[in-house]
Amino acid sequence: MPARSAAALAIPGHGESLDQSLRRIGASRVLVFGDLCLDAYWEIDARGKERSIETGLPVQAVASQRYSLGGAANVAANAKALGAAWVGVVGAIGDDGFGWELRRLLAAHGIDSGNVVDGGADWNTQVYAKPLLESVELPRLDFGSRLTPEVTARLLAQLEAAVGGADAVVINQQVRSGLEDGAMVGRLDEVIAAHPRVVFVVDARDSGGSFRNAVLKLNAAEAARQVDGIAVGGTIPLEQTHRHATVLAGRTARPVFVTRGERGMVVAHGEVVIDVPGIQVSSAIDPVGAGDTVAAAIAAALGGGCLPEAAARIANVAASITVRKLRTTGTATPAEIRQVGETPDHVWFPDIADDARFATCIPGSSIEIVRALAPGRPIRHAIFDHDGTLSTLRQGWEAVMEPMMVRAILGERLATADARLIARAGDEVRTFIDRTTGIQTLVQMQGLVELVREFGCVPRERILDHIDYKALYNDALMAMVRDRARRLANGELGSEDFQIKNARRLLERLRAAGVVLHLASGTDQRDLSAEAEAMGYAHLFDGIHGAVGDVAIEAKRDVMDRILRLHGDAGFVVFGDGPVEIREGRRRGAVCVGVASDELRRFGVDAAKRRRLIRAGADVIVGDYSQLDILLRHIGIT
Repeated sequence: MPARSAAALAIPGHGESLDQSLRRIGASRVLVFGDLCLDAYWEIDARGKERSIETGLPVQAVASQRYSLGGAANVAANAKALGAAWVGVVGAIGDDGFGWELRRLLAAHGIDSGNVVDGGADWNTQVYAKPLLESVELPRLDFGSRLTPEVTARLLAQLEAAVGGADAVVINQQVRSGLEDGAMVGRLDEVIAAHPRVVFVVDARDSGGSFRNAVLKLNAAEAARQVDGIAVGGTIPLEQTHRHATVLAGRTARPVFVTRGERGMVVAHGEVVIDVPGIQVSSAIDPVGAGDTVAAAIAAALGGGCLPEAAARIANVAASITVRKLRTTGTATPAEIRQVGETPDHVWFPDIADDARFATCIPGSSIEIVRALAPGRPIRHAIFDHDGTLSTLRQGWEAVMEPMMVRAILGERLATADARLIARAGDEVRTFIDRTTGIQTLVQMQGLVELVREFGCVPRERILDHIDYKALYNDALMAMVRDRARRLANGELGSEDFQIKNARRLLERLRAAGVVLHLASGTDQRDLSAEAEAMGYAHLFDGIHGAVGDVAIEAKRDVMDRILRLHGDAGFVVFGDGPVEIREGRRRGAVCVGVASDELRRFGVDAAKRRRLIRAGADVIVGDYSQLDILLRHIGIT
């Protein structure tokens, strides 16, 4: 069963602030040795119909091209962007057009390339060429040569010459050029042994586990292969990654960092194994280059004197920034890291969230306990989300938002677009809605503006702003809501027909117990108040707080902060079916009840919601309030 240990709940590096870690990075000197690559992005003109006169084959017309540092060169770029005092590289570059561009980019980033080896006339610069058709990456074209004995000897000599001036060295192998050979690993181990003062971080796809006395950075699949000797597909359970990291740390006598993608990272050093929770990213992501970011951050942090926990924390935050930079090998700056802040939106218990077989329920109930509640303050305040938590008046809003967003993205291309483009737009929109459920509609529409720009189907001068897009969505949604409110008002249906089972009884029981109730939602204030009145429970709330047209004011966060400001450490509970209120409550020490409601049936658990809510930090999962007595006892209401 996936681990639920206290370590999995800790925020690593908490004893050192982000600013302290960044200052340490700013004093470190980082040398990167390995496969210096160039990433080439070629935008194919989708309108091209020309055929070659000579061959008769279709011509792929490149409308634009851009280049960025890749491989070990991107590790260096990331170390430089993070603020390292000095960054240098050792690697081979060919005397060709790609090599010239690679040298130019290194200089533009302020990276010392004085120890770069010219591979000679027969050396081809290592390049990942990525054709893009309507922003979709086509099969990649790879260029590059394998190391010759002469080039290998020159590389090792340059490494020996430069290593003494570094605090940390990254050994980075990404292509099968010769760095992965056993003989090369042995010679690099000799260099590592000769410089015990320097931190060596190895990020080698094919030979990482073969190094000794070096810090290892590898992903979960690589760790499994190095320890168990077999390739593993799919998600590797957390407890297995714990074992793999521990074994590797025992072999190297150095810290081991195992990345798990959005699930975070495992760090093993000495007798300690720490889980670093992943960071939720609500926008579209591009994972290319994220590993380079992690390797650079670990090396720069350890080289500057950070503990492994703090290095992992910085690396995790930095990677969460670079994955948001689409179709490029991005970097993260100290300013961007500070913007994420000390308490980012972590992904909690992803293994449990993704597999309902691991659910642990209160005996005799279907109430799932994700995290045991610590004995604490009695509950004095309760904050409720509305839609999906109490009310189903807006049930089906996703089915309104999705086609509206697809139409906005494709514009006039909707009528002529092929099935592939329409499907891609639909997939992007569904993923975006899933990630942003619960936030203000206005903020979601800001994300829509970015999606419209990214797809490029609508001329920039015809892209609407977030306010106009919200108006389009609201018009469609409110037509549905008004029809339901009309049926309520004329008696065709009762309020219980639009409530999660026992919702009203829950409010009344809490109110009778002396708990102050607050309603908070991303729905506009006017609409929220009207819908609570229509449902017949507005009078039970001491405050009703909706969106006020200012994206800087988040009603749920504002209410929680007001409670803490006015009542100090008074206990409070948050009920919600969206990740936003659960994350904000978790961050502020609230008891968080995730309501994974099936809004069509109004009882039972929706699996997709359950997954989102656990990852957001819910302590308890319910589908409805049918087992009210058990739930209230569990959260301390008698």
